[in-house]
Amino acid sequence: MIPRYQKIVVLVLLVVSIGMAAVLVRLRERAHDRLLKGEDLAPTTAPAVAPAEQATLLVANDMDGAMATEAQSLPLPKDSEARARALVERLLELYAEPGSTHPVPGVPRAVLQVFLLAAPEGKGAPSAGQLAVVDLAGGFADGHPSGILTEALTVESICATLHANLPQIAEVRFLVDGQPRATLAGHADLTRTYLTGDAVGGSQPDGSATTP
Repeated sequence: MIPRYQKIVVLVLLVVSIGMAAVLVRLRERAHDRLLKGEDLAPTTAPAVAPAEQATLLVANDMDGAMATEAQSLPLPKDSEARARALVERLLELYAEPGSTHPVPGVPRAVLQVFLLAAPEGKGAPSAGQLAVVDLAGGFADGHPSGILTEALTVESICATLHANLPQIAEVRFLVDGQPRATLAGHADLTRTYLTGDAVGGSQPDGSATTP
């Protein structure tokens, strides 16, 4: 015969086990509900946001073949390469907007990267200057309108915008999807090195710069 106290202990253990099982099931259901709602249980920190700064964009205009200065407040990173990429990206976004003075179809992340290197000496640029290598997305280049003027304006406005905000950039070269490409869309030579001084050389009284 089982003693009475043992029956009580077994009953208590059974009740405790049932209670713990109920708690575990409830916790599992709550975790599943949070997962479905996309809640992240790990501690998170707010992403760092670059402060807005005044930037100068040289915006091309197909009507007169000139570039007009446009001031914009943009979140610009401190890193020079990231800053250069953000500037060119914003310029190309303007070209993709309705009513653009230089219509060019936009693509997500049109500028893959911008690398800043020491400019080679003996090519007309100051030895202390920098060479910017702008790596454009293949989708942007493939969708760019073909034409001598429109391609030249795109290339030169990129060069002028980089120099206006990062004066140490004396030269610019272009890649497409990380590889050399003969032309932008059949005309603008992407195998050459562009001098930023040429792109901003001809200023007009209204502050715009003519293309060479």
